[in-house]
Amino acid sequence: MNELDYAHFCTLMLQRSGLVLTPDKVYLVRSRIDPVAAQCGMADAAAVLQAIRLRPDERLIRRCVDAMATHESYFFRDGTPFEQLKTRLLGPLIAARTARRALRIWSCACSSGQEAYSIAMLLKEWGPSIDGWRIEIVATDMSEPILEKARSGLYTQFEVQRGLSTERLLRWFRKVGDQWEVAPALREIITFRRHNLMEGVSGMGQFDLVFCRNVLIYFDRQKKSEILGAMAGAMAPDAALFLGSAETVIGLTQALEPAPDLRGVYRMAAARPALASAV
Repeated sequence: MNELDYAHFCTLMLQRSGLVLTPDKVYLVRSRIDPVAAQCGMADAAAVLQAIRLRPDERLIRRCVDAMATHESYFFRDGTPFEQLKTRLLGPLIAARTARRALRIWSCACSSGQEAYSIAMLLKEWGPSIDGWRIEIVATDMSEPILEKARSGLYTQFEVQRGLSTERLLRWFRKVGDQWEVAPALREIITFRRHNLMEGVSGMGQFDLVFCRNVLIYFDRQKKSEILGAMAGAMAPDAALFLGSAETVIGLTQALEPAPDLRGVYRMAAARPALASAV
């Protein structure tokens, strides 16, 4: 692989997706871009990188950005965030929103939709106290192909076995051929839309909860700081932010701080909401 082509590709990926590619990631680029080459009738990843540098084509660049993105996801991934949402955060948050009877949640970098649908299940299982509420889950990702899968609400047997109990599978899905389809009751409260974190949060509105898990690990320090600052600007004063287990706001922004006794949860630094104090 030509060094000039690779360096240009690394810069382009950083600009478009925030992904930091170092010289030792050539193997990763080959494994992700070789299939793109095959789809486009090109020899290999090296040919794709050269074409992008010499004859930039937006469709080819978009294909490469999508291919380089990590789309690992499964229902109720990692367990703890959803348990904390159910037992510690939703109760106080719902109590604080009783007057307006509305909740707005952002599932950022939602991949194939399992996180958003998991959140929707918890909300629908909460009970009659939020019947009739205006609930909106905004699920975003920069990859349109992966969003198409999320919107379809169709998952394989293997995918539904990752994180879903038999009870939830039978309650919230129906068998369609050899796949499982998400129930309309969940789909109706989720909006899937294309959004790139590199473009900021303008037009996203304000959120009561934000899930941005296992995303910041791919960005450099400066971009992490910018993204967290922008997210804080899109959060209600008593909102909560969920990050991945390997992510933090410490040393990156003064707008957010860890929520006491809640792993991976952060809140607005200027606020002392009831969310973190509920037991």
